[in-house]
Amino acid sequence: MPNPRVGCVIVKDGVVVGEGAHLKAGEPHAEVLALHMAGEKAKGADVYVTLEPCSHHGRTPPCVEALVKAGVKRVVAAMQDPNPKVAGSGLAQLKTQGVEVHSGLMEIQARELNPGFISRMTSNRPFVRSKIAASLDGRTALANGTSKWITGEAARRDSQHWRARSCAIMTGIDTVLADDPQMNVRDLDTDRQPLRVIADSRLSISPQAKILQQGNTLVVYATDSDDKAAILQKVGAELLMMPNADGRVCLGSLMTELAKREINEVLVEAGQGLNGALLGQNLIDEFLFYYAPVLMGSEARGMFAMPALTEMSQRIALEVIDIRQIGVDIRLRAKVAYGDL
Repeated sequence: MPNPRVGCVIVKDGVVVGEGAHLKAGEPHAEVLALHMAGEKAKGADVYVTLEPCSHHGRTPPCVEALVKAGVKRVVAAMQDPNPKVAGSGLAQLKTQGVEVHSGLMEIQARELNPGFISRMTSNRPFVRSKIAASLDGRTALANGTSKWITGEAARRDSQHWRARSCAIMTGIDTVLADDPQMNVRDLDTDRQPLRVIADSRLSISPQAKILQQGNTLVVYATDSDDKAAILQKVGAELLMMPNADGRVCLGSLMTELAKREINEVLVEAGQGLNGALLGQNLIDEFLFYYAPVLMGSEARGMFAMPALTEMSQRIALEVIDIRQIGVDIRLRAKVAYGDL
């Protein structure tokens, strides 16, 4: 973050002579790294890149200039850059300089690399993925709130990778009060911890909560009747007051704020309250369900706190995009298809 994930491969006479990936903002882009590896072999070569080469000066010089200078023959970009600063100008400049250009090859796969960047550039909000661990009968906690652990160790380990790829991890105050989680990336080699975001309408969080102890935490609230804001700021929390008309956190405005902070992907790890509120406002793009081979019964808590549906047409459609077994559990990914039923 905040840049997109980009990979580049350079081919000369059917042989890969250079490859690179953009790994960190401020460091060389994929094309530059691939050109450096290829050296003189880049002249007259074909360049395959997952995203249109940039044409503007940012933290680094334009990749278009580097490609032209290297004398490449052809550039095949999987998709056009959704960033308005580029948006086709990179390919246009290459073409003007005599480079053969193509785009659209494997665009669907390329878009899957950067759902958050695309969403932020086109919709002014991050891509929101909700992770839910549940029993086979769709229960996420016992009636008393106990939820550790529904799924097995392999599923919990798998979820750490989804935390690591996210720019922010979001939860609600009910989860913080019930579980006192840290919400950080563990057991993986990473030099970046996501921003932790807590929706806490009435500032009920304790200053001793584990999620506040490592900094990099944003507490979003609506009211502060107990004057806790100053106390929470002293322990390192960042506070943001963002109420809606009902005296709760305005989730839509929060997503706009996260986009302003250049947050691409948000991973929600919350209970039925926040998940229901987000879903009800069309703010969840994808679900990551981990189903454990257990049953917890009708008295246990469900996935979403939502108004009762009265018509089958009110159902929310999901498009299942991946199913696989993780240890003893089943992981199911599904996109939300609002209004498709």
